[in-house]
Amino acid sequence: MGIELTQEEGEFLVRLARRSVEEYLGTHKLVMLPENTPVKLMQQYGVFVTLNTIMHGRKKLRGCIGHPYPTMNLAKAVIECAVSSSTRDPRFQSLSVDELDRTIFEVSILTPPQQIKVENPKHLPSKINVGKDGLIVEKGINRGLLLPQVPVEYQWDEEEFLSQACMKAGLTPDCWLVKATKIFKFQCVIASEKSPKGLIELKGPSLIAS
Repeated sequence: MGIELTQEEGEFLVRLARRSVEEYLGTHKLVMLPENTPVKLMQQYGVFVTLNTIMHGRKKLRGCIGHPYPTMNLAKAVIECAVSSSTRDPRFQSLSVDELDRTIFEVSILTPPQQIKVENPKHLPSKINVGKDGLIVEKGINRGLLLPQVPVEYQWDEEEFLSQACMKAGLTPDCWLVKATKIFKFQCVIASEKSPKGLIELKGPSLIAS
């Protein structure tokens, strides 16, 4: 069973994310799930909502919150993650209404994470496709996630990507070489505004396997 995300459905999710934040910043209430929500978007998938503000012509991360595993229907998860990204990301202050006109909304829909299993951790980089795969690192109670678009933006190779994911989990950069560390990968379909309130583009694989 899978979901093929069309351009129209991608646009629906991004506009829902923006409308959710606009409503919450104005009234402190969550928007209702639209009656015209496509049936496909009521299925459960992991999802992240990323906010980037435009400063001096460059994008700057302003918030990113999500659910890596499919525990909630997609449209409802987008509403909650959009609000959380704008108001509850511990790295940033809450987004202000004045910032909305210079903020780009991006929705990433995740395939179910799959553990990368290798005999020798040194072989892990060969199992990762930068630009396609996202990573989750787990060791004990520590967990960190980086979306597929992150290493592309920072021009990381596979080893740097693994090291940065470890640090995101609060671990040492070389922790991926420890056998007790679990590494998972996933892919995304990404729907994003090209500019604030602008055209919406769709990137990534067209099919998400559930």
